[in-house]
Amino acid sequence: MEIKDNFTVGFIGLGLIGGSIAKAIRRVYPNYRIIGYDTDQEALESALTEHILDEKAYLEDGAFSSCNYIFLCAPVSYNLEYLKDLKPILKPGCILTDVGSVKGPIHKAVRELAMEEVFIGGHPMVGSEKAGYSHCTDRLIENAYYFITPTKKMAEEKVTEFSQFIEELGAMTILLDPDRHDSITASISHVPHIVAAELVHLVKNMDDSSGMLKQLAAGGFKDITRIASSSPTVWEQISMENVDNIRSLLISMITDLQKIVDALGKKDGHFVYDYFKEAGEYRALVPDNAVGLMQKTYELFVDIPDEPGTLAATTTFLALHNISIKNVGIIHNREYEEGVFKIVLYDDESAKKAYKILKDRNYDVHIRH
Repeated sequence: MEIKDNFTVGFIGLGLIGGSIAKAIRRVYPNYRIIGYDTDQEALESALTEHILDEKAYLEDGAFSSCNYIFLCAPVSYNLEYLKDLKPILKPGCILTDVGSVKGPIHKAVRELAMEEVFIGGHPMVGSEKAGYSHCTDRLIENAYYFITPTKKMAEEKVTEFSQFIEELGAMTILLDPDRHDSITASISHVPHIVAAELVHLVKNMDDSSGMLKQLAAGGFKDITRIASSSPTVWEQISMENVDNIRSLLISMITDLQKIVDALGKKDGHFVYDYFKEAGEYRALVPDNAVGLMQKTYELFVDIPDEPGTLAATTTFLALHNISIKNVGIIHNREYEEGVFKIVLYDDESAKKAYKILKDRNYDVHIRH
């Protein structure tokens, strides 16, 4: 995308996604003017101190009227209200976008407000259990899919321009109809969050006062239910905004689970075998290198003897090669794991480098795929 003079980008909301996109713009387009608003004054001050924002902006002072792009990065219910405030002050040619994981409600509001000629919906397929500006990174959307959901009245050249802008930030754009977007995200993100929460409820309800299941569930169970730790406020909002798609998929899931219940009752091993086989085959086709809606983990599992100094030696080898370790742990429940010493890295490059270093020293190492 051509770098333009006097180009201004506005942000309403500087949480994990809004703040991260602002940081990416500052890195790629250092001369662009960036203004922002957030109800969290601490986030605003941090963004100013880090020179991510050039200035604080407020809807009532008309500052957003200077913007070429405006990103709505607040919760959907707030964004719908901000649309009304922004409509009378948008300058000609301004593109208004959002980053919400549900597109139906905001597209409906845009139509009702006759703002279809200025709005392009957006949704970066990134996520984390962490929230807020303090967890932002200028690389959050790098190599991630970024859904673009333009209105039917948005000029094609504007869609191309905005898509190129997002791609320059490192993301991979996918053009989608808003309704299709919501059905896709329900299946690969919204329902999995509900299922993860239900698995936790299942174990919680089986636990007793000793908390034995809580201890035994460490390792694989904790990993597959990791997303159940996401913000309940955020997931209440998402669930309420995409009700029809989520309910339809959950009903379909209940039907499939009933088939498993029936097969177990009949001791139909062939059905159960095919069930696991088909799931495994499809999962094997899911790429490892793409960034999806749920944050990827970069983990190594290392078999080491239970001897004094072995843990320290292992981490020291990595430190000597300037590899930063995010977290470590000992796996006691190894039903779903390989290796006893778990090492969590910050990125895929570090994981691959650490894997090679340890393999070269004859460690028995397994990398999570």
